[in-house]
Amino acid sequence: MSSVAALEVFDRRESEVRGYIRAFPTVFDRATGSTLVDADGREYLDFFAGAGVLNYGHNNPAFTRALIEYLERDGIIHGLDMATSAKRAFIEAFERIVLAPRGLDHKLQFTGPTGANAVEAALKVARQATGRSTIVAFTNAFHGLSLGSLAATGNSHYRSAAGVSLDDVARLPYDGYLGADVDTLDLLEKMLDDPGSGLDLPAAVIVEAVQGEGGINVARATWLRRLRELTAARGILLILDEIQAGVGRTGAFFAFEESGIVPDIVTVSKSISGSGLPMSLVLLRPEVDVWKPGAHTGTFRGNNLAFVSARVALETYWADSAFTDAIAAKSALLRSELERIAADHPEQGFVVRGRGLMYGLACDADRTLAGRISKEAFGRGLVIETSGAFDEVLKFLPALTIDEDELRRGLAIVRESLDAVLAG
Repeated sequence: MSSVAALEVFDRRESEVRGYIRAFPTVFDRATGSTLVDADGREYLDFFAGAGVLNYGHNNPAFTRALIEYLERDGIIHGLDMATSAKRAFIEAFERIVLAPRGLDHKLQFTGPTGANAVEAALKVARQATGRSTIVAFTNAFHGLSLGSLAATGNSHYRSAAGVSLDDVARLPYDGYLGADVDTLDLLEKMLDDPGSGLDLPAAVIVEAVQGEGGINVARATWLRRLRELTAARGILLILDEIQAGVGRTGAFFAFEESGIVPDIVTVSKSISGSGLPMSLVLLRPEVDVWKPGAHTGTFRGNNLAFVSARVALETYWADSAFTDAIAAKSALLRSELERIAADHPEQGFVVRGRGLMYGLACDADRTLAGRISKEAFGRGLVIETSGAFDEVLKFLPALTIDEDELRRGLAIVRESLDAVLAG
């Protein structure tokens, strides 16, 4: 049976909610590094990385070996929030490699396995810590699809599926939303200080330093610093959603590092396990950690296999600057090639934006173009997705471990696909 024919069972039995299978219609069978292989043996170069889950590539051998060894010695797999040796080793590594070098003193809360679970916990604890309910979120934000996180998410496609009202979130414009010359925080400051604005003093502001699903929108470091100053001066907690932009995706471990700010709460998921195993956590300044024991739980908050590969990822890639130096070199290559594509097609009005290995080629002149390029590229052996309110942004999320030859090969496929689409 061909890989395409094998899709019949998914059409017949899987819910209509399925999404990526429609964009990439084949049955994938195995993968390594930046290469996916389908059931027919056809290879695909991966510029998708599990929507940012696989920053270190597929089946990274360093993680695979550690996981096999852990399983073979009958290590604890499911531990709820009990103490295990795997969790202890991860916490110690995270403290030593991530927190201490950055001067962070945050506590770690292990939530359920998804990023939305981490956001839900962050919003709840912010409301408990402040005694206030309003959350400020931004245009084009994506924070998850469970009801609390969905209320902070901007996209109407996702919001319309809620079936109930989405309350207690005020929406304000993200950096650049009103143009490069407008500082959108002028509006936030005015509304916070004007008792007639209708904006109640918020419990927290939640923001992505780089918006992924929203279209690869990058907040300026000066904008983030001002946001931190505005919130700190008024006793408003600042939550940085690092679920997609974190764990090296923008170059540094955290996307907010470039700005030099210290958030009150940070949500982390996707690539934190390194191996693609489900894991999420919330970082809390100690004074914000007002939880009572058992006040927020989740059956799979103790995925010990994820702790094992997460520890190995930290020790393998983050003990020195070699990894971030390599990301910077590949980032420069990616940006220069995208800018060349944009320059070669001035009639399309392409805009290149991003940081690290998180880039977008925005196609505002023709909002169907990114989707058509993605489809054409898949036929040529490249998996690449779109993002933005209209799916108008071709989104580049290659593994951080991709080599330069693979990166160049994928960019060549993008160029060929664009030319084929424009040729009609």
